[in-house]
Amino acid sequence: MPLQNRVSPEGDVVAVAARGTLFGVRGGCFHRPDKTLLPRHFATNNWICCRLQFKGRRRALMQPGLYTELFFLDEATAWAAGHRPCFECRREDAVRYAMVWNLVQGRAGRARAPEMDARLHSERIDGQGRKVTFRARLGALPDGVMVRWRGAPVLLHRGRLLPWSFEGYGAGIAVDDDADVEVLTPPSTVEIIRAGYGPMRHASADQA
Repeated sequence: MPLQNRVSPEGDVVAVAARGTLFGVRGGCFHRPDKTLLPRHFATNNWICCRLQFKGRRRALMQPGLYTELFFLDEATAWAAGHRPCFECRREDAVRYAMVWNLVQGRAGRARAPEMDARLHSERIDGQGRKVTFRARLGALPDGVMVRWRGAPVLLHRGRLLPWSFEGYGAGIAVDDDADVEVLTPPSTVEIIRAGYGPMRHASADQA
């Protein structure tokens, strides 16, 4: 029976067999000793996405009292759900993300993790724990963002919308640039993508 630790672009944590290409955490432990989840699916606002393997570390998943391990199809999914790169196992990516974060705000240097986490937390869930979205014209968005199209998450990739699933992306859909869409990727991350730092995408995106 799969554990409830696979994350969708909506930020939902569900139980499916597909593992994905990235690992992540949400600030600590939010599972019970029997490996079922508590009602609130995060421990703190420190939501990161990590490499599947780092320095040979291995352990059983969801150990009592330790952080709750999560998995994503790819980085586009993780970013849409409100995560950012980890400063430990993905330091180069995290530093680049933090540098571009400041760049789009007209500041020098790199942003600090607590500042980014606080902003992202307000942009990913509301006070009731519901996903925060915003509306935009499709043609005004950069490749790499995730949006809702006809009620389902899709990836904007090379000007087409690719239906998302835990296993990968489906065939691209051509949609008019003037279409009004609901954006899943938080606004701050959208601006980072617009500035030229796009998320890693599952291999099925290019195949689609």
